[in-house]
Amino acid sequence: MTAAPDTPALPVTEVAERHRFDEARLHAWLRGQVPEVGDTLRVQQFQGGASNPTFLLTNGEGRRYVLRKKPPGQLLASAHQVDREYRVMKALDGHIPVPRMRALCEDAEVVGTAFYVMDFLEGRIFRDAALPGLEPAERAAIYDDLNATLAKLHQVDFEAVGLGDYGRPGNYFERQVARWTRQYVDAKTEEIPAMDALIEKLPARIPADQSVSIAHGDYRLENVMFHPTEPRIVAVLDWELSTIGHPLADIAYNAFIWRSHSPGWGSLDGVDLAASGIPTEAEYVARYCQRTGRGEIADWPFLMAFSIFRLASIGQGVYARTLAGVLASEREAINGCPLLAEQALAILEGRE
Repeated sequence: MTAAPDTPALPVTEVAERHRFDEARLHAWLRGQVPEVGDTLRVQQFQGGASNPTFLLTNGEGRRYVLRKKPPGQLLASAHQVDREYRVMKALDGHIPVPRMRALCEDAEVVGTAFYVMDFLEGRIFRDAALPGLEPAERAAIYDDLNATLAKLHQVDFEAVGLGDYGRPGNYFERQVARWTRQYVDAKTEEIPAMDALIEKLPARIPADQSVSIAHGDYRLENVMFHPTEPRIVAVLDWELSTIGHPLADIAYNAFIWRSHSPGWGSLDGVDLAASGIPTEAEYVARYCQRTGRGEIADWPFLMAFSIFRLASIGQGVYARTLAGVLASEREAINGCPLLAEQALAILEGRE
């Protein structure tokens, strides 16, 4: 995956020692699935991801593929389901921009965990939400296509594309609050009073709206790839948290960029939105509602607080994996959960 100079791609290095596997065995298996791989295969590792280790595969003719696998070690329940990533992207091919899926391997004997292989794509991944170096019109077009692609995803007939059993329709927020509560508790390393308060308060605020759609689960600017020169998405990536869920969970999570204070996750702090071409949160959400035929969204503070609660739980899991030494990239052990939990609680209680 390549990017323009102002949006650098993840660096590629030799495979980290803790992520090494039998490359000859992988090559033999892959030749049986994708014969055009040929007689030689070089394996390198993308650096910077916090979840599933991702590798660049290059054959003797320079053709490139991407391998994504579960991390080694003890994993949290229902996390790192690369088989689900593969399934949803394969099903959405032709409906939503996604890479071409090549092969799924659920036999842990090949590289130590389940994995899948997809085509490598040329494009730009924007890691700075402010989009420095671009003209206001380009920024506006990029955010507009981000919005349009999410709206398009939420209007896909998941039954028709073979994803009718990809999740349980209905009661999405009830199930998600329970899931992220469990995962937080499983990864807990310290007492975080704000998380305890959220776990108590969120269930009472769950909206009556029971809309159902494919939910990406981690839809944000950094998780899509844009055309090398045009402001249009060529691939939606990182489907690890996808399910049949609630579309409003996705749009709220996507809109967290306007409230995030973490440059690492993405932030618009300090950006003059009016001059930049980037819409405001309210404008962005209103455009999504227009595209999906929605009226006013009830209890936006709950939706935003829930989204940040999820991030806090995920952050706690990342912190626990960092301490355990099984994270997919080099990263300082800093727990972002407490600050996120405080922000979510403030929004839920009307203090932000």
